[in-house]
Amino acid sequence: MTTTAPSWRARTTDLVLPPQQRRSLDDLSTDLDLSSGDHVSKRSAFWTMLTLSAVIAAAGVLADSTATVIGAMIIAPLSTPIMGVALGVAQRRSRVTAGSLVNTVLGGTLVVLVGVLFALALPATYDLDGNTQITGRVSPGLLDLVAAVATGFAGAVGLARKDVAAVLPGVAIAISLVPPLAVVGVCAGQGRLDLAVGALLLFVSNLLALVLAGTLVYTALELDREARSDRPSRRRAYATIGGLLLVVATVLAANTAGTVLVEVWTARARAAAEQWVAGTPEVEVTGVQLTSTTAVVQVRTDGVVPSTDELVALLEDGAWLPDLTVYVETTEGRRIPAGQMGG
Repeated sequence: MTTTAPSWRARTTDLVLPPQQRRSLDDLSTDLDLSSGDHVSKRSAFWTMLTLSAVIAAAGVLADSTATVIGAMIIAPLSTPIMGVALGVAQRRSRVTAGSLVNTVLGGTLVVLVGVLFALALPATYDLDGNTQITGRVSPGLLDLVAAVATGFAGAVGLARKDVAAVLPGVAIAISLVPPLAVVGVCAGQGRLDLAVGALLLFVSNLLALVLAGTLVYTALELDREARSDRPSRRRAYATIGGLLLVVATVLAANTAGTVLVEVWTARARAAAEQWVAGTPEVEVTGVQLTSTTAVVQVRTDGVVPSTDELVALLEDGAWLPDLTVYVETTEGRRIPAGQMGG
């Protein structure tokens, strides 16, 4: 009697998810489905911890404190319903998928509202653009998506195996869920919708990466043996999630290209600014900041500032910049309008 050798897929699954270390369907459902078992206690714990993590995240973001934001990541339970969506898709259980998706949306909305409330207490002079916890989350790129997919697989495998649960706190830190939503609320509350959209894009890309990775891992566990005849529907779910991820990846790729272009422009603008002050030893260029509408040349000076008309001309000739309003900002706190490029 001959035996058929296991396929490469089965061998890979057994290597990543050894049969003796796999958690049961009941265990995973207990952890990820907030409507199963003692659902009252589960939901109480989920909403309590999510509210606290939202407050900690918003406070950490506004205080520009990395340690505080990491603390919010560790206790944030938002990945539970997201992985519940993945489990529901893998099992072909629409009730679990829909319920987990509703909890994810409501939970995300709660975090955003907490961020808005914090924003309402900010002084009018608060500088969102100078906060690294905000600026680091409003311009996601392809590398963020790659990291999110890898983190999603790490989280799904960590949940599916009995022997690697210790990695889950690290996964919570690596995947950015609650902090970007807190940034969305803070920026929206301050009227900075451009920054809010960027942070929301980061959250959505992380969410889709988690769902896709989790669905693939839980399907590899063959948790849906009773629904094998419904494979076409599962493929449609894969196609939908993958298509959404592709759309997000396209946006992130464009954002990455824009970031690279801004860096190139910044380097050229600094070279032009240094040429502008070359004949004035009392003035030193300390930095150049570009946004969508302005170029700010930061200088250290004892009060002498060369003609700003020459600066604008050099920027137009050498930096290949779009039409921007140019300012010169001194270490004394003065912001001098230099002119309009292309005007």
